[in-house]
Amino acid sequence: MTGDRRVTDPNDPRAARQGSADWLSLALIDARNHTLRWLAAFEGSPIGPRVGAEGQPSALWLAGHAAWYADWWIVRHVLAARGEDGDPQRPRLAAADPLSDRHFHALLHARGHAADLPTPDAVRVWMADTLEQVLELLAMAGDDDRALYVYRLALRHEDRIGERLAMLAQALGLAADTGAPWRERTGAADPGPLFMPAQRHDLGSAPGGLVPGPERWAHAVQIPAFEIDARAVSWARYVEFALDGGYDEQRWWTPAGWAWLQQTGRRAPRHVEQMRQGVVLQRQGRLQRAGAQQAAVHVARHEAQAWCAWAGRRLPTEAEWEAAACGAGSRGFVFGEVLEWAAGSGPAWPGHADPPGEIDPRPRPGTAAGAVLRGASTATPPRAVHAKARRFVAPEDDAAFTGFRSCSL
Repeated sequence: MTGDRRVTDPNDPRAARQGSADWLSLALIDARNHTLRWLAAFEGSPIGPRVGAEGQPSALWLAGHAAWYADWWIVRHVLAARGEDGDPQRPRLAAADPLSDRHFHALLHARGHAADLPTPDAVRVWMADTLEQVLELLAMAGDDDRALYVYRLALRHEDRIGERLAMLAQALGLAADTGAPWRERTGAADPGPLFMPAQRHDLGSAPGGLVPGPERWAHAVQIPAFEIDARAVSWARYVEFALDGGYDEQRWWTPAGWAWLQQTGRRAPRHVEQMRQGVVLQRQGRLQRAGAQQAAVHVARHEAQAWCAWAGRRLPTEAEWEAAACGAGSRGFVFGEVLEWAAGSGPAWPGHADPPGEIDPRPRPGTAAGAVLRGASTATPPRAVHAKARRFVAPEDDAAFTGFRSCSL
Protein backbone atom coordinates (compact mmCIF):
# COMPACT_ATOMS: atom_id res chain seq x y z
CA MET A 1 0.00 0.00 0.00
CA THR A 2 1.15 3.52 -0.74
CA GLY A 3 -0.19 6.83 0.51
CA ASP A 4 -1.69 7.65 3.87
CA ARG A 5 -5.30 7.96 2.68
CA ARG A 6 -5.79 4.26 2.21
CA VAL A 7 -4.56 3.57 5.71
CA THR A 8 -6.80 6.14 7.38
CA ASP A 9 -9.95 6.24 5.23
CA PRO A 10 -12.07 3.11 5.81
CA ASN A 11 -14.25 3.98 2.81
CA ASP A 12 -11.56 3.77 0.12
CA PRO A 13 -13.07 1.56 -2.64
CA ARG A 14 -9.71 0.47 -4.04
CA ALA A 15 -8.49 -0.58 -0.61
CA ALA A 16 -11.58 -2.77 -0.14
CA ARG A 17 -10.10 -5.05 -2.79
CA GLN A 18 -6.37 -4.45 -2.45
CA GLY A 19 -5.87 -2.78 0.94
CA SER A 20 -3.29 -3.64 3.57
CA ALA A 21 -3.89 -5.46 6.83
CA ASP A 22 -3.84 -2.12 8.67
CA TRP A 23 -6.54 -0.73 6.41
CA LEU A 24 -8.65 -3.88 6.72
CA SER A 25 -8.51 -3.61 10.50
CA LEU A 26 -10.01 -0.11 10.36
CA ALA A 27 -12.61 -1.11 7.79
CA LEU A 28 -13.72 -4.24 9.66
CA ILE A 29 -14.23 -2.18 12.82
CA ASP A 30 -16.15 0.44 10.84
CA ALA A 31 -18.40 -2.20 9.26
CA ARG A 32 -19.07 -3.88 12.61
CA ASN A 33 -19.96 -0.55 14.23
CA HIS A 34 -22.42 0.09 11.41
CA THR A 35 -24.04 -3.31 11.99
CA LEU A 36 -24.30 -2.63 15.72
CA ARG A 37 -25.93 0.76 15.12
CA TRP A 38 -28.56 -0.92 12.98
CA LEU A 39 -29.16 -3.59 15.64
CA ALA A 40 -29.60 -0.87 18.27
CA ALA A 41 -32.06 0.97 16.02
CA PHE A 42 -34.22 -2.13 15.64
CA GLU A 43 -33.93 -3.00 19.32
CA GLY A 44 -35.08 0.47 20.34
CA SER A 45 -38.07 0.47 18.00
CA PRO A 46 -41.58 -0.94 18.52
CA ILE A 47 -40.78 -3.48 15.80
CA GLY A 48 -37.99 -5.11 17.75
CA PRO A 49 -34.96 -6.98 16.39
CA ARG A 50 -36.63 -10.39 15.89
CA VAL A 51 -39.08 -9.48 13.12
CA GLY A 52 -38.27 -10.22 9.49
CA ALA A 53 -40.16 -9.17 6.37
CA GLU A 54 -41.05 -10.60 2.95
CA GLY A 55 -38.72 -13.55 3.23
CA GLN A 56 -35.99 -11.48 4.85
CA PRO A 57 -34.48 -12.63 8.14
CA SER A 58 -34.60 -10.47 11.24
CA ALA A 59 -32.11 -7.78 12.20
CA LEU A 60 -30.97 -9.94 15.11
CA TRP A 61 -30.20 -12.85 12.81
CA LEU A 62 -28.44 -10.64 10.25
CA ALA A 63 -26.21 -9.11 12.93
CA GLY A 64 -25.33 -12.51 14.35
CA HIS A 65 -24.75 -13.93 10.89
CA ALA A 66 -22.22 -11.18 10.12
CA ALA A 67 -20.13 -12.39 13.06
CA TRP A 68 -20.74 -16.05 12.23
CA TYR A 69 -19.47 -15.59 8.66
CA ALA A 70 -16.19 -14.07 9.88
CA ASP A 71 -15.88 -16.78 12.51
CA TRP A 72 -16.50 -19.53 9.94
CA TRP A 73 -14.13 -18.22 7.25
CA ILE A 74 -11.36 -16.79 9.45
CA VAL A 75 -11.30 -17.95 13.08
CA ARG A 76 -12.37 -21.57 12.54
CA HIS A 77 -10.99 -22.11 9.03
CA VAL A 78 -7.71 -23.95 9.56
CA LEU A 79 -6.51 -23.19 6.02
CA ALA A 80 -7.57 -19.52 5.99
CA ALA A 81 -3.98 -18.35 5.36
CA ARG A 82 -4.05 -20.10 1.98
CA GLY A 83 -6.85 -17.85 0.77
CA GLU A 84 -8.77 -19.24 -2.18
CA ASP A 85 -6.54 -22.31 -2.16
CA GLY A 86 -7.62 -23.27 1.36
CA ASP A 87 -9.97 -26.23 1.01
CA PRO A 88 -13.35 -24.98 2.36
CA GLN A 89 -14.47 -28.59 2.84
CA ARG A 90 -11.83 -29.31 5.48
CA PRO A 91 -13.22 -29.67 9.03
CA ARG A 92 -13.37 -26.41 10.95
CA LEU A 93 -12.20 -25.75 14.47
CA ALA A 94 -14.90 -26.10 17.09
CA ALA A 95 -17.01 -22.98 17.61
CA ALA A 96 -16.36 -20.99 20.76
CA ASP A 97 -20.16 -20.80 21.11
CA PRO A 98 -21.50 -24.30 20.39
CA LEU A 99 -24.90 -22.85 19.44
CA SER A 100 -23.58 -20.37 16.87
CA ASP A 101 -23.93 -22.77 13.94
CA ARG A 102 -27.47 -23.65 14.92
CA HIS A 103 -28.48 -20.01 15.26
CA PHE A 104 -26.61 -18.32 12.40
CA HIS A 105 -25.31 -20.88 9.91
CA ALA A 106 -28.27 -20.90 7.52
CA LEU A 107 -31.24 -18.71 6.74
CA LEU A 108 -33.54 -21.68 7.29
CA HIS A 109 -32.69 -21.60 10.99
CA ALA A 110 -33.33 -17.86 11.19
CA ARG A 111 -36.79 -18.26 9.68
CA GLY A 112 -37.73 -21.36 11.61
CA HIS A 113 -36.33 -20.52 15.03
CA ALA A 114 -36.44 -16.74 15.37
CA ALA A 115 -37.84 -17.00 18.88
CA ASP A 116 -34.92 -19.25 19.87
CA LEU A 117 -32.24 -16.75 18.92
CA PRO A 118 -30.06 -15.42 21.75
CA THR A 119 -30.85 -12.08 23.34
CA PRO A 120 -29.52 -8.96 21.63
CA ASP A 121 -27.02 -8.51 24.48
CA ALA A 122 -25.73 -12.05 23.98
CA VAL A 123 -25.41 -11.46 20.24
CA ARG A 124 -23.44 -8.27 20.88
CA VAL A 125 -21.04 -10.15 23.16
CA TRP A 126 -20.63 -12.83 20.49
CA MET A 127 -19.97 -10.16 17.86
CA ALA A 128 -17.37 -8.43 20.04
CA ASP A 129 -15.57 -11.67 20.88
CA THR A 130 -15.47 -12.77 17.25
CA LEU A 131 -14.21 -9.41 15.99
CA GLU A 132 -11.45 -9.41 18.60
CA GLN A 133 -10.27 -12.82 17.40
CA VAL A 134 -10.46 -11.74 13.77
CA LEU A 135 -8.35 -8.64 14.43
CA GLU A 136 -5.77 -10.62 16.38
CA LEU A 137 -5.37 -13.05 13.49
CA LEU A 138 -5.30 -10.20 10.97
CA ALA A 139 -2.41 -8.56 12.85
CA MET A 140 -0.35 -11.70 12.14
CA ALA A 141 -1.48 -12.22 8.54
CA GLY A 142 0.91 -9.89 6.73
CA ASP A 143 0.00 -8.10 3.50
CA ASP A 144 0.03 -10.98 1.05
CA ASP A 145 -3.10 -11.10 -1.12
CA ARG A 146 -3.59 -14.78 -0.43
CA ALA A 147 -3.48 -14.36 3.35
CA LEU A 148 -5.82 -11.34 3.25
CA TYR A 149 -8.43 -13.01 1.04
CA VAL A 150 -10.69 -14.19 3.87
CA TYR A 151 -10.55 -10.81 5.64
CA ARG A 152 -11.55 -8.94 2.49
CA LEU A 153 -14.28 -11.53 2.02
CA ALA A 154 -15.60 -10.94 5.56
CA LEU A 155 -15.59 -7.17 5.01
CA ARG A 156 -17.53 -7.49 1.77
CA HIS A 157 -20.04 -9.76 3.50
CA GLU A 158 -20.60 -7.42 6.45
CA ASP A 159 -21.01 -4.45 4.13
CA ARG A 160 -23.72 -6.41 2.33
CA ILE A 161 -25.34 -7.16 5.71
CA GLY A 162 -25.55 -3.40 6.23
CA GLU A 163 -27.43 -3.05 2.95
CA ARG A 164 -29.81 -5.84 3.92
CA LEU A 165 -30.50 -4.14 7.25
CA ALA A 166 -31.37 -0.95 5.38
CA MET A 167 -33.70 -2.96 3.12
CA LEU A 168 -35.32 -4.56 6.16
CA ALA A 169 -35.82 -1.17 7.81
CA GLN A 170 -37.52 0.10 4.66
CA ALA A 171 -39.72 -2.99 4.36
CA LEU A 172 -40.83 -2.78 8.00
CA GLY A 173 -41.24 0.99 8.08
CA LEU A 174 -38.56 1.51 10.72
CA ALA A 175 -37.67 5.16 11.25
CA ALA A 176 -33.91 5.23 11.78
CA ASP A 177 -31.06 7.62 11.12
CA THR A 178 -28.48 4.85 10.84
CA GLY A 179 -27.20 5.30 7.33
CA ALA A 180 -30.70 5.70 5.88
CA PRO A 181 -30.35 5.14 2.13
CA TRP A 182 -31.92 8.36 0.90
CA ARG A 183 -29.99 11.22 -0.67
CA GLU A 184 -31.05 13.83 -3.15
CA ARG A 185 -28.94 14.34 -6.21
CA THR A 186 -26.28 16.96 -5.84
CA GLY A 187 -23.86 18.68 -8.17
CA ALA A 188 -24.35 19.62 -11.82
CA ALA A 189 -27.61 19.24 -13.67
CA ASP A 190 -28.25 16.04 -15.61
CA PRO A 191 -26.41 16.47 -18.94
CA GLY A 192 -28.85 14.12 -20.66
CA PRO A 193 -27.90 11.20 -22.88
CA LEU A 194 -24.23 10.61 -23.66
CA PHE A 195 -22.95 9.37 -27.00
CA MET A 196 -20.41 6.57 -26.64
CA PRO A 197 -18.33 5.72 -29.71
CA ALA A 198 -17.73 2.17 -30.86
CA GLN A 199 -14.98 0.73 -28.71
CA ARG A 200 -13.14 -2.28 -27.39
CA HIS A 201 -13.75 -2.75 -23.68
CA ASP A 202 -12.32 -5.19 -21.14
CA LEU A 203 -15.51 -6.50 -19.54
CA GLY A 204 -15.01 -7.91 -16.06
CA SER A 205 -12.05 -7.68 -13.69
CA ALA A 206 -8.46 -8.84 -14.05
CA PRO A 207 -6.72 -10.86 -11.31
CA GLY A 208 -5.35 -8.91 -8.35
CA GLY A 209 -6.58 -8.59 -4.79
CA LEU A 210 -10.17 -9.63 -4.08
CA VAL A 211 -12.09 -10.22 -7.32
CA PRO A 212 -15.72 -11.32 -6.74
CA GLY A 213 -16.79 -14.38 -8.68
CA PRO A 214 -19.29 -12.66 -11.02
CA GLU A 215 -16.50 -10.38 -12.31
CA ARG A 216 -14.17 -13.23 -13.33
CA TRP A 217 -12.53 -12.73 -15.67
CA ALA A 218 -11.76 -9.68 -17.79
CA HIS A 219 -12.23 -10.31 -21.51
CA ALA A 220 -12.23 -7.99 -24.49
CA VAL A 221 -15.56 -7.21 -26.17
CA GLN A 222 -16.38 -4.99 -29.12
CA ILE A 223 -19.20 -2.53 -28.43
CA PRO A 224 -20.95 -0.67 -31.27
CA ALA A 225 -21.62 3.04 -30.81
CA PHE A 226 -24.51 3.73 -28.45
CA GLU A 227 -26.29 6.48 -26.50
CA ILE A 228 -26.89 6.09 -22.76
CA ASP A 229 -28.46 8.20 -20.02
CA ALA A 230 -25.88 10.01 -17.93
CA ARG A 231 -27.97 9.39 -14.78
CA ALA A 232 -30.54 6.89 -13.68
CA VAL A 233 -34.12 7.61 -14.78
CA SER A 234 -35.60 10.18 -12.42
CA TRP A 235 -39.02 10.30 -10.82
CA ALA A 236 -39.92 13.17 -13.16
CA ARG A 237 -39.32 10.93 -16.19
CA TYR A 238 -40.91 7.84 -14.63
CA VAL A 239 -44.11 9.61 -13.55
CA GLU A 240 -44.85 10.56 -17.15
CA PHE A 241 -45.14 6.85 -18.00
CA ALA A 242 -47.50 6.12 -15.10
CA LEU A 243 -49.72 9.15 -15.75
CA ASP A 244 -49.87 8.25 -19.45
CA GLY A 245 -51.54 4.96 -18.53
CA GLY A 246 -48.39 2.88 -18.64
CA TYR A 247 -49.70 0.44 -16.04
CA ASP A 248 -52.90 -0.08 -18.06
CA GLU A 249 -51.55 -0.88 -21.52
CA GLN A 250 -50.35 -4.41 -22.11
CA ARG A 251 -48.39 -3.42 -25.23
CA TRP A 252 -45.59 -1.89 -23.12
CA TRP A 253 -45.03 -5.00 -21.01
CA THR A 254 -43.28 -8.28 -21.67
CA PRO A 255 -45.54 -11.34 -21.25
CA ALA A 256 -43.83 -12.14 -17.94
CA GLY A 257 -44.08 -8.52 -16.86
CA TRP A 258 -47.80 -8.29 -17.68
CA ALA A 259 -48.50 -11.52 -15.80
CA TRP A 260 -46.62 -10.12 -12.78
CA LEU A 261 -48.57 -6.87 -13.03
CA GLN A 262 -51.91 -8.67 -13.06
CA GLN A 263 -50.90 -10.85 -10.15
CA THR A 264 -49.68 -7.99 -7.96
CA GLY A 265 -52.14 -5.29 -9.03
CA ARG A 266 -49.22 -2.87 -9.00
CA ARG A 267 -50.00 0.72 -10.01
CA ALA A 268 -46.67 2.28 -9.11
CA PRO A 269 -43.26 1.15 -7.82
CA ARG A 270 -43.14 -0.36 -4.36
CA HIS A 271 -43.59 2.09 -1.44
CA VAL A 272 -45.06 4.85 -3.67
CA GLU A 273 -48.16 6.39 -2.06
CA GLN A 274 -48.84 9.13 -4.59
CA MET A 275 -47.64 10.03 -8.09
CA ARG A 276 -49.85 12.94 -9.13
CA GLN A 277 -48.70 16.38 -8.03
CA GLY A 278 -45.36 14.99 -6.95
CA VAL A 279 -44.18 11.58 -5.80
CA VAL A 280 -44.80 10.69 -2.16
CA LEU A 281 -43.00 7.66 -0.76
CA GLN A 282 -42.99 5.61 2.39
CA ARG A 283 -39.40 6.04 3.51
CA GLN A 284 -38.51 4.02 6.58
CA GLY A 285 -41.71 4.77 8.45
CA ARG A 286 -42.30 8.29 7.17
CA LEU A 287 -44.23 9.76 4.26
CA GLN A 288 -41.81 11.94 2.32
CA ARG A 289 -41.96 13.80 -0.96
CA ALA A 290 -39.32 12.66 -3.45
CA GLY A 291 -37.37 15.19 -5.46
CA ALA A 292 -38.31 15.25 -9.13
CA GLN A 293 -34.68 14.68 -10.15
CA GLN A 294 -34.08 11.91 -7.61
CA ALA A 295 -33.67 8.49 -9.20
CA ALA A 296 -36.84 6.38 -9.29
CA VAL A 297 -36.33 3.61 -6.73
CA HIS A 298 -37.82 0.19 -5.85
CA VAL A 299 -38.51 -0.34 -9.54
CA ALA A 300 -38.79 -3.97 -10.67
CA ARG A 301 -37.11 -4.91 -13.94
CA HIS A 302 -40.56 -5.60 -15.38
CA GLU A 303 -41.40 -1.94 -14.74
CA ALA A 304 -38.08 -0.72 -16.12
CA GLN A 305 -38.62 -2.69 -19.33
CA ALA A 306 -42.17 -1.34 -19.69
CA TRP A 307 -40.96 2.25 -19.24
CA CYS A 308 -38.29 1.69 -21.89
CA ALA A 309 -40.84 0.29 -24.36
CA TRP A 310 -43.13 3.28 -23.73
CA ALA A 311 -40.26 5.75 -24.12
CA GLY A 312 -38.88 4.09 -27.26
CA ARG A 313 -35.68 3.15 -25.50
CA ARG A 314 -34.12 0.03 -23.97
CA LEU A 315 -32.09 -1.14 -21.00
CA PRO A 316 -28.30 -1.03 -21.50
CA THR A 317 -26.35 -4.21 -21.95
CA GLU A 318 -23.83 -4.98 -19.24
CA ALA A 319 -20.99 -4.13 -21.60
CA GLU A 320 -22.52 -0.74 -22.44
CA TRP A 321 -23.21 0.08 -18.81
CA GLU A 322 -19.72 -0.90 -17.68
CA ALA A 323 -17.95 0.89 -20.52
CA ALA A 324 -19.80 4.11 -19.69
CA ALA A 325 -19.20 3.73 -15.95
CA CYS A 326 -15.49 3.18 -16.52
CA GLY A 327 -14.94 5.75 -19.26
CA ALA A 328 -17.54 8.51 -19.17
CA GLY A 329 -17.34 9.82 -15.60
CA SER A 330 -15.66 13.04 -16.73
CA ARG A 331 -18.54 13.62 -19.15
CA GLY A 332 -21.24 13.34 -16.48
CA PHE A 333 -21.96 9.60 -16.16
CA VAL A 334 -22.91 9.09 -12.51
CA PHE A 335 -23.88 5.90 -10.72
CA GLY A 336 -24.42 4.92 -7.11
CA GLU A 337 -27.85 6.31 -6.34
CA VAL A 338 -29.70 3.09 -7.15
CA LEU A 339 -28.77 -0.42 -8.20
CA GLU A 340 -29.47 -0.53 -11.93
CA TRP A 341 -31.11 -3.15 -14.10
CA ALA A 342 -29.22 -4.26 -17.18
CA ALA A 343 -30.46 -6.21 -20.18
CA GLY A 344 -29.90 -9.94 -20.39
CA SER A 345 -29.63 -12.67 -17.78
CA GLY A 346 -26.14 -12.08 -16.43
CA PRO A 347 -24.11 -14.72 -18.28
CA ALA A 348 -20.90 -16.08 -16.81
CA TRP A 349 -17.75 -14.44 -18.12
CA PRO A 350 -15.17 -16.72 -19.82
CA GLY A 351 -13.26 -18.73 -17.23
CA HIS A 352 -15.77 -17.89 -14.48
CA ALA A 353 -15.76 -19.88 -11.27
CA ASP A 354 -17.17 -18.73 -7.94
CA PRO A 355 -14.41 -18.54 -5.33
CA PRO A 356 -14.91 -19.94 -1.81
CA GLY A 357 -17.32 -17.87 0.26
CA GLU A 358 -18.76 -15.94 -2.70
CA ILE A 359 -21.80 -13.90 -1.62
CA ASP A 360 -23.08 -13.28 -5.16
CA PRO A 361 -22.89 -16.69 -6.81
CA ARG A 362 -24.16 -16.78 -10.35
CA PRO A 363 -27.58 -18.45 -10.38
CA ARG A 364 -28.00 -21.80 -12.04
CA PRO A 365 -29.64 -21.69 -15.48
CA GLY A 366 -33.42 -21.73 -15.25
CA THR A 367 -33.60 -20.41 -11.68
CA ALA A 368 -35.70 -17.41 -10.67
CA ALA A 369 -32.74 -15.08 -10.09
CA GLY A 370 -32.25 -14.58 -13.80
CA ALA A 371 -31.70 -10.80 -13.94
CA VAL A 372 -28.62 -8.73 -13.27
CA LEU A 373 -28.04 -5.48 -11.38
CA ARG A 374 -25.09 -3.17 -11.88
CA GLY A 375 -23.64 -0.34 -9.83
CA ALA A 376 -24.63 0.49 -6.26
CA SER A 377 -27.24 2.32 -4.21
CA THR A 378 -26.95 4.92 -1.49
CA ALA A 379 -27.29 2.06 0.99
CA THR A 380 -24.01 0.65 -0.35
CA PRO A 381 -20.94 1.69 1.68
CA PRO A 382 -18.66 3.87 -0.48
CA ARG A 383 -15.85 1.32 -0.23
CA ALA A 384 -18.10 -1.27 -1.92
CA VAL A 385 -19.04 0.93 -4.90
CA HIS A 386 -17.32 -0.47 -7.99
CA ALA A 387 -17.97 -0.13 -11.73
CA LYS A 388 -17.38 -3.86 -12.31
CA ALA A 389 -19.74 -5.14 -9.59
CA ARG A 390 -22.61 -7.49 -10.57
CA ARG A 391 -25.53 -8.97 -8.62
CA PHE A 392 -28.16 -11.50 -9.65
CA VAL A 393 -31.81 -11.30 -8.59
CA ALA A 394 -35.28 -12.11 -9.86
CA PRO A 395 -36.76 -9.55 -12.32
CA GLU A 396 -39.67 -8.86 -9.95
CA ASP A 397 -37.38 -8.15 -7.00
CA ASP A 398 -37.99 -4.55 -5.94
CA ALA A 399 -37.27 -4.81 -2.21
CA ALA A 400 -33.72 -3.60 -2.85
CA PHE A 401 -32.98 0.00 -3.84
CA THR A 402 -33.31 -0.67 -7.56
CA GLY A 403 -33.70 1.69 -10.51
CA PHE A 404 -32.47 1.89 -14.09
CA ARG A 405 -31.15 4.01 -16.94
CA SER A 406 -31.85 3.66 -20.64
CA CYS A 407 -30.20 3.58 -24.06
CA SER A 408 -31.43 4.64 -27.48
CA LEU A 409 -32.74 1.90 -29.78
